[in-house]
Amino acid sequence: MLGLLASTWWLPVDVSKHGYRVDQLINVVHIFMAILFVGWGIFFVYCLSAFRQRPGHRANPELIHAKTSKYAEIGVAIFEAVLLLGFSMPVWAAYKHQPPKPAEALQVRVIAQQFAWNFHYAGPDGIFGKTDAKYIDETANPVGLDPNDPHGADDIITINNLHVIKDKPVIVRLSSKDVIHSFSVPVMRAKQDVIPGLAIPIWFEPTETGEWDIGCAQLCGNNHFKMAGRIIVHTQADFDKWAESQKLSSQPANAEEEFKQ
Repeated sequence: MLGLLASTWWLPVDVSKHGYRVDQLINVVHIFMAILFVGWGIFFVYCLSAFRQRPGHRANPELIHAKTSKYAEIGVAIFEAVLLLGFSMPVWAAYKHQPPKPAEALQVRVIAQQFAWNFHYAGPDGIFGKTDAKYIDETANPVGLDPNDPHGADDIITINNLHVIKDKPVIVRLSSKDVIHSFSVPVMRAKQDVIPGLAIPIWFEPTETGEWDIGCAQLCGNNHFKMAGRIIVHTQADFDKWAESQKLSSQPANAEEEFKQ
């Protein structure tokens, strides 16, 4: 049973530190729903056979007092309470209240728009440059970096390609230029709606190198299908090479502990 709970053969590959707990929860729910489906299916077939219309039998208009169904419903309610209190809430609490320390994580601002993902990295100074919508130029300055802020001079913007480091936590701060989007990285078991006017932090920690898909899980317009990106997980050495090629340092950026709000 434990092996089945930990199995990911019916799920996307898991390359995140916390993903196995999410998978266990999904598998528990699937097993529970399969048991209910089979059980109620057998009961349904029994009712179709036992209470079918046939000569010599008349319908009984009086209510029956069946104990089996009552006990089954009580059991389902108890299991759902255990599922919520024993599985779901601990998984969420561990994720929400035990985020990585900002100084130990790679931090990236993610700015969604129709129909692309803009990834904003702080430069060697470790400080994100100021941004303002009035400076946005979709070709030269898609996130609106303030040209008068010296901290932004060494910042790097990538489009649709998120570069991260194996075994190093990643904090992404999500915002949107226009409509509601949904940042979805299935292999990291990370998904979060991106709401205009809000900056929403989420985190994950890659455990394998490679490239995988980033998607938008919220219908965001007529070209929603184009909003596809890639997450590239490097070793530290390879990330440093990429960072050097972009004139980007892998030193952590300054940030507040937004997860505790």
